[in-house]
Amino acid sequence: MDPALNPFKPGSGLRPPALEGRTRQREEFDLLVVRSKRRNYDRGMVLSGLRGVGKTTLLNNLAEHAERQGWLTIGIEARPNDSGIAAVRAKLGNELALSLRRFSRTHRLRKAMDELIALAKGFTLGVGLGPANVELRIDQPAASGDIDIDLEELVEAISAVMKKQGTAFGLFIDEMQDLDGDLLGALLAVQHRASQREWPFFLIGAGLPSLPSVLADTRSYAERQFSYSTIGPLSPTDAADALAIPVREHGGAFTTDALDILVEASGGYPYFLQEFGKAIWNIAASSTFDTDDAHLAVEDGRRALDGGFFPSRWTRATDRERRYMRALALTGESNPRSGRVAAEMGLTTTSVSDIRDSAIKKGLIWAPEHGRISFTVPGMADFIRRQSTE
Repeated sequence: MDPALNPFKPGSGLRPPALEGRTRQREEFDLLVVRSKRRNYDRGMVLSGLRGVGKTTLLNNLAEHAERQGWLTIGIEARPNDSGIAAVRAKLGNELALSLRRFSRTHRLRKAMDELIALAKGFTLGVGLGPANVELRIDQPAASGDIDIDLEELVEAISAVMKKQGTAFGLFIDEMQDLDGDLLGALLAVQHRASQREWPFFLIGAGLPSLPSVLADTRSYAERQFSYSTIGPLSPTDAADALAIPVREHGGAFTTDALDILVEASGGYPYFLQEFGKAIWNIAASSTFDTDDAHLAVEDGRRALDGGFFPSRWTRATDRERRYMRALALTGESNPRSGRVAAEMGLTTTSVSDIRDSAIKKGLIWAPEHGRISFTVPGMADFIRRQSTE
């Protein structure tokens, strides 16, 4: 098959040739959009799941749909470190001003929007020596300097215009668990107030499995402010369609066994499907992909994953965190007890609690339930075991 026509695109947030298995979330969001047009406002949405399940792709798809339906939309990606805090807050203000300007041109609302654009452009950063000294303010005479109050006033002003237009304001946040506490708390407070006062403002977030608990810990009412959806691997049928449909559209086909091999090897994870799909397209000598092609594609795809997807997480870890992650992998369990991991290291649970906590903060591992631990990246344990063997 011609490599130039290869439809498969492994990458973070890249649109797959066939977005399968997310019908429920897309229909739920479409209902949210339809209800907002009738000024019948519902809750925001939170998508959570392991890395590689397609959360970013789905979030982008929802944002594009909202914009096509006339929403004012903003998309940002949270980052966990100190420089990330400043960058995210600056991007929030910049994206808001740009989105308001685009909305003004599209809907011919220049007069009504000029004041909002000026307000959004006034979103500035004051950065001190550490996270505690980072504050977001609106440089307007009436601004209080309190992020909760100022953000609420800005959203209220924007929502008033959106409500008159019969549309809504959507803030789409990827890696939402990495937002700094002050900004996250302010956004949750604004979403809460929007629900109470029927403002057309919606937070649509995506993040790791820990995200729901992060939100609940930040604001106790967060568990009632969102519709939560866990994004997992695709079913075998949807995974097969994600591979077969793009190939069929280009005149190719899989044998049944070849398709089964790739689906099983992927575990249903969309990112892995894209890697294996890309590999078999480039490997196959004819337009019918057979089992030999599939086995070679799995080998080639795993080399690609071992060369980029997994190491990008592994290299972020300190030596101590890697030792902890290696012990987690060597337990052979998907979510062992923390004590089991510590024992694998020859240490006590208490003595490794700081390593565990730092790895959780980096998004390398998470706690699926109290006292248990698991990788946030599917297949990470196998990758670590492969490195240990080599």
